[in-house]
Amino acid sequence: MLNAGVRVPVTRWNLARAPSVASIDMQTSNDRIDFMKSSGLASPRNAARKLVGFLVLAFALLLSSNSALAQSGAGADDPRVSKLYGDAKAAEAHGDFAGAAASYESLLQVAPRLAPAYNNLGSLYLRQREYKKAAAVLEKGLKIDPKMSSASALLGIALYELGDYAGAGRNLESALRANPRDNNAELFLANDLIKLGKIEQAAEHLRQLSLRQPENQEVLYLLGKVHMKLSEQALTKLNALDANSVWAHEISGEVMESMKNYDGALLEYKKAVEVAPMQAGTHYHLGNAYWSLNMWDAATEQFHAELANDPSNCMAQWKIGNIILEQHGDPAAALAETQKALDACPDLMEARVDRARALIKLERHADAVKDLEAAVKADPAEASTHFLLAQAYRALGRTQEAQAEMKVFSKLEESARAKTAERAKEVLQEKSKEP
Repeated sequence: MLNAGVRVPVTRWNLARAPSVASIDMQTSNDRIDFMKSSGLASPRNAARKLVGFLVLAFALLLSSNSALAQSGAGADDPRVSKLYGDAKAAEAHGDFAGAAASYESLLQVAPRLAPAYNNLGSLYLRQREYKKAAAVLEKGLKIDPKMSSASALLGIALYELGDYAGAGRNLESALRANPRDNNAELFLANDLIKLGKIEQAAEHLRQLSLRQPENQEVLYLLGKVHMKLSEQALTKLNALDANSVWAHEISGEVMESMKNYDGALLEYKKAVEVAPMQAGTHYHLGNAYWSLNMWDAATEQFHAELANDPSNCMAQWKIGNIILEQHGDPAAALAETQKALDACPDLMEARVDRARALIKLERHADAVKDLEAAVKADPAEASTHFLLAQAYRALGRTQEAQAEMKVFSKLEESARAKTAERAKEVLQEKSKEP
């Protein structure tokens, strides 16, 4: 339940230019919903209680809009309507949601055709977790004004809380059709689809949300969860078809590799190579697992085997050059390998950085600068590239530019250390809470 001391944002309406009842929407322009995580996937329960706090409709518009009054029918011009609305608003402002609801209930006895009153009353019931009452009153309001998208959204939330996920979905979809860019309704709908087991549909809504809200951590969290679920489903189907297929072993290896379980990934990738040694990708996956473990010789062997199957695999080609550099080998050989990778994939920025590393070792600093400047532009947050660029600038006598790059490098390194320390502190705090 919302804290009574919290000031609820109120949508302010210009009464001289009052919109129609149907134009009232569920989303204010400056408010965003924070969703809580529950059972591995975010539950919108707490978000529902926050959302309804934003849905304070300007009832006074009904007293100044002839079209709205005509729609509302008998009782709208009764002076008791204005008084009861004022009472409800005052009670709500003081956190007395039960009192506000009672005023709206009395108001509807006077003017039973005032559709927004049902919307407001439904929102108050939701705040008090009276979901059955909320659903019933919102359904009545929608019978009077089916275009009231805010009521559709609130009804969807109420039905979600009651476990009627099919009904919730229908109403949330209706609200979203009325306003396709309503992020709150779409996120509730995504959660509802997850409950219904419609993971692919949920993923599509979450992808759309991630495009509109690229920094919304809740959306990204949910999107990652649904993709994990889709991966699990695909793996289950693959295993059911043929548990020893190359595809089953590769996807199992990829899942383990994503969790940094490289030993488990190696086992699966080895099985994939045994099943399909001539198939493109099998040797690369195995080589990449070795590469992640700094097992350079084994990785190089697998990358060469991959190139025999797929000469266009620029990742395998680049990593052969990278391994030469990591082993402090011949920089000319590393340059040749990274150049082959870039001939196939000119935009492979990792290969450009390693080509620059080889060029620096060969004292071709001017050539190295070109690659490093491009890499910094592509990913300015990568500290090591700024360090290499500073090194190249210094060798060319470009002292001020070298100093500027070292400042950026130091700042990024300091930020990374601070984040690591903060994370370690959080882990220790969590462990201290354990019994």
